[in-house]
Order: sequence, then structure tokens, then C-alpha cells
Amino acid sequence: MSEALKDKIIKLIADQAGVPVEDIDGETSLQGDLELDSLDIMDLLLVLEEEFDIQIPDEELSKIQTVNDVINYIGKLE
Repeated sequence: MSEALKDKIIKLIADQAGVPVEDIDGETSLQGDLELDSLDIMDLLLVLEEEFDIQIPDEELSKIQTVNDVINYIGKLE
């Protein structure tokens, strides 16, 4: 996966979480560090689905805990 794509994903996550991009790295936890609740995560995944024209099945939601999880999941689909 290209660095540009990783940067784009991180920017989308930062925008949804309302935090600066600099505060996010691969190990950043969506719930713990960014304090996103389950509805926030659903909103984030909807934005990612629209942006990358992908579908993220509901059963995958529990597997997506960190920014790297998001990046790796989208990377598999690209």
C-alpha cells in the first residue's frame, strides 16, 4: 500500500475523530485513544466505504480496533 493511501486513511480518521493528524499513528486505538464509541466507528466506516468504494461487513467491525487495522483491511481490498 502506498504512503499516500495510508496518509489519506489517517486524514479521514483524524477528521472523523476531530483530532490533529499528528496525534494519530498506526497503533492508535479507535476506542481507547480516539474515544470513538460504536456509533462513531460505524460513521467512520461509512465514510471509508464511500471514499474507497468498498463494503465492510458488520462481522468485520469487531476486528477493527486500531488505525493499522483499518489500513490493513482497506489494503486487502484495494
